[in-house]
Amino acid sequence: MDSSERGGRINPAEGRGSSAIFPFLPNKAPAKVNLYLHVTGRRPDGYHLLDSLAVFPAIGDVLSLRTAETLSLTITGPFGATLAAEPDNLVLRAARLLNPRGGAALTLEKNLPVASGIGGGSADAAAALRLLSRHWNLKAPLHDLAVSLGADIPVCLASRPSRMSGIGEILQPAPALPPFGIILVNPGVAVSTPAIFRARQGAFSPAAALPKTWPNAAAMAEALAKLTNDLEPPAIALAPVIGDVLATIRALPNCLLARMSGSGATCFAIFETAALAAQAATAITQPGWWRWGGGLYEPAPQDL
Repeated sequence: MDSSERGGRINPAEGRGSSAIFPFLPNKAPAKVNLYLHVTGRRPDGYHLLDSLAVFPAIGDVLSLRTAETLSLTITGPFGATLAAEPDNLVLRAARLLNPRGGAALTLEKNLPVASGIGGGSADAAAALRLLSRHWNLKAPLHDLAVSLGADIPVCLASRPSRMSGIGEILQPAPALPPFGIILVNPGVAVSTPAIFRARQGAFSPAAALPKTWPNAAAMAEALAKLTNDLEPPAIALAPVIGDVLATIRALPNCLLARMSGSGATCFAIFETAALAAQAATAITQPGWWRWGGGLYEPAPQDL
């Protein structure tokens, strides 16, 4: 099992070079999971309004830098080849927005599937804003810059459980969450977010009424089961394998809730503990399916 499949907390020092090579400690870009996602309306400009509860599992990409006179980006990791052909991805766009003339040699270790509904690109851009603002000693309005880059990037800046509204840029603290485990499963297909929104049918959903806390993972899963991901039905219609993923993870022992995240195709399931989730992930053996299981991300000081 490689580093993209292990459960538990991301280790800031694991597999990294010395501080002489990377004078700024690598910055984590954890996955973002929408435990529910209601489409509550639509703005005149066409952007959809959302209500969602986002959490961050302890698996993600890693961004590192070396001092350099010009800006560059090297992409590695199990999903790096997918992004290698992109001349101007979100990491570079974030860097240029922060400091158009700034130099740094960036390395992105891409551990998350691309276009998979778990905010990989947004998390990478957020990591770039955090890391480079310190490297260049800038006091920039990172939230405002994040909003201008993409609606998911503000929540990824803090990488903490959050209630999202507006188009995703309005953030409030999440309810106090009990300990729980989570698995992520992606069937190896990329889906188009705009296509999913275009395929969505029916009325808009109301914002959810959430408590201040849940006593345990089972109570949280029971409450979340009464909510929905409004993008799940159109995503399954466009990519039926998402339904296969959901059926597979719902059948796992000790699964409390299974649902698609974001616009897909990654799905998640909630378990009582991180250990149960890590164990459950090993049962996913379908060829071409990426899977991970563990607990939630705990930011280290350099990741904030």
